[in-house]
Amino acid sequence: MNIPLVAATLSLLALAAPRALADSPLMPLRVPAAYSQECGACHTAYPPALLPARSWQRLMSGLGQHYGSDATLDPKTLADLCGWLQQHAGTARRVAEEPPQDRITRSAWFERQHRKVDPAVWKLPSVKSAAQCAACHGGAGQGRFGDDELITPAGLSQRQRRAWAD
Repeated sequence: MNIPLVAATLSLLALAAPRALADSPLMPLRVPAAYSQECGACHTAYPPALLPARSWQRLMSGLGQHYGSDATLDPKTLADLCGWLQQHAGTARRVAEEPPQDRITRSAWFERQHRKVDPAVWKLPSVKSAAQCAACHGGAGQGRFGDDELITPAGLSQRQRRAWAD
C-alpha cells in the first residue's frame, strides 16, 4: 500500500467533504419537469437552495399574484412543487435572512455579487432583468453561477464591456 498516496487522498477528501455536505446553490439532481416548465417560462428556474423554506412557502401560497402575474398551478402540481422546494430549500448562512418580497434578486448575497453590474445591463434586450440568470451565467440551468461560465451579454457598450472583463 502506498501510504503517502492514501494520506494525500484522505486529505483531499477531508477538504472536499464540507463543500459536498454544505448547502449548495446547485440544482438538485432530480428536478420536477413542472418546475422547469412553469417557473422557467418567465424567469430562471432557480435552484431551491437560493431561498429559505419560509420564502418558498410564501411564494407558492401566492401564485395567483406572483409579482404581477397569475402563476396559478393545479392542486397536485402545486403540492408536488411545494414539497420539492421545501425539501431542497436553502439552509446556508447566505439564505438565513429572508430577502425583501422573497425576491432572490433582492437578497443581500445577490446584491453583493452583482454590485458592479451597471444597472443599464439589466435592461438590455439580451438580458431583460436580473431574474434572467442564463443571460450571463452559462450554467444557470444546472444551478452553476461561477465566474468560469460567465457569458458576455449582447449589446454591452464599450465601457460596459471593459467593466465586464474586470
